[in-house]
Amino acid sequence: MAFSAINKILFEKTTFILTVFFVWVGGVLYFTYPFVEAHKFVTLHKVFKTGELAVITQNTAHCYYSYRDEPMGFEYELAKAYADYLGVRLKIIIADKWENMIPSLMDGSGALIAAGITKTPDREEKVAFSDGYMEIRQYIITHRRNKKINNPADLAGKIIDVPKGSAYHKRLERLRYTGTDLIMRLHDGLPVEELIERVSEGEIGITVANNTIAIPNRRHYPGAVMKGTIGQTQQLGWAVNPNARQLLASINSFFRTIKENGKFDEIYNAYYGDTAEFDYVDLSLFHRRIKHRLSRYSPFIKEAASKHGFDWRLIAAQIYQESHLNPWAKSHAGAKGLMQLLPGTALSLGVRDIYNPVENISAGVKHLKNLYDQFDGTNDDDRLMISLAAYNIGQGHISDARDLAVEMQLDPDQWSSLEKTLPLLRYRKYYKKSKYGYCRGTEPIQYIKQIMIYYDILKRKGIEYGTAGSEG
Repeated sequence: MAFSAINKILFEKTTFILTVFFVWVGGVLYFTYPFVEAHKFVTLHKVFKTGELAVITQNTAHCYYSYRDEPMGFEYELAKAYADYLGVRLKIIIADKWENMIPSLMDGSGALIAAGITKTPDREEKVAFSDGYMEIRQYIITHRRNKKINNPADLAGKIIDVPKGSAYHKRLERLRYTGTDLIMRLHDGLPVEELIERVSEGEIGITVANNTIAIPNRRHYPGAVMKGTIGQTQQLGWAVNPNARQLLASINSFFRTIKENGKFDEIYNAYYGDTAEFDYVDLSLFHRRIKHRLSRYSPFIKEAASKHGFDWRLIAAQIYQESHLNPWAKSHAGAKGLMQLLPGTALSLGVRDIYNPVENISAGVKHLKNLYDQFDGTNDDDRLMISLAAYNIGQGHISDARDLAVEMQLDPDQWSSLEKTLPLLRYRKYYKKSKYGYCRGTEPIQYIKQIMIYYDILKRKGIEYGTAGSEG
């Protein structure tokens, strides 16, 4: 959702000492002073004048990364929304390490820092923070088998690995100052995600991470668990030069606006909405099986996915959900093979040996594409979700759910509508009027949710992080 911004100069008054510009943005009137640009820091006026918002951030899963040549990340999405709010283009500046972000801000390389940074007293001596936009807590991260570490007092005499210069570093310094005789091992420019991975693999014993980083990473590194918290709740904020007062006011107005109109929740849910769901046994099994089984079938998956225009990781996630990568899998309903094809479907697609992995994968992906083509009136994301649901439960039940959505004045082309109507088809009140009758309508919803969890993990395995350190 783009935010309209009227960047037109409404009034200009010139004297021999200054020119004053009045600008409307998001319903708020700002005035800026061009003479301030003689200083190094970026003003709101300079942002409007250049038509560019330069944002300093980090190359991490929380902040900013590229997937299939598309920019992603929670902080990136917020920054993009702010640039749209101002009506300017967004420029991303990646700091090579945490310690370089504030100097880059102060020398005018960027207008603001958006990197999941906590508002702390020592930082507030150097930069001006926006109003907090998210509460976070720092958690001790240990291996699942480590039963001895549960709270900060248990850290005495232990080695804790953290990124150098991060809020975790500062918090542990304060903890040590108050009497906990812990040992810090500092890593220069290393993402905390990588430290969590090392804990999960048993390479190191303990690290510390914000809940916004620790919770999503449980899926990727199920051997690492969150233990007790260190310190009080903190706020994340964007940082600007202390002299950039109009820019700071604009940022605060932006955050108020997106929290009121729901845009903030939309971005948050896209990245963190379902990350609290965690099944250790299932995800541990998933990681083991993709490690040992996926390589056997990935060439065939990639070929079929490419032929029909799908991301091969999505197809791999779907195959795992269908059969756990077992080519001999057979369901109680008679579906067979990696993609759990019913004999009739396999026959219609020309499959001669349903248990042959190459034939099964090729036919399954073709079947998904045939379903996908049936929903060409929807946007890409909804179309994919509806197609996957049809693969799971059958196109007839999807048709009934869409009809019910129309009856309930919901958009039948949106997956969010079918998430409401499919479960209703379990009840006689609704299915007695439908063409295809009773439907276990909660199953396709859980089916898609699981696929998206596996898909997220497989995508993440393809992310190449830069040298910037994750912040806390």
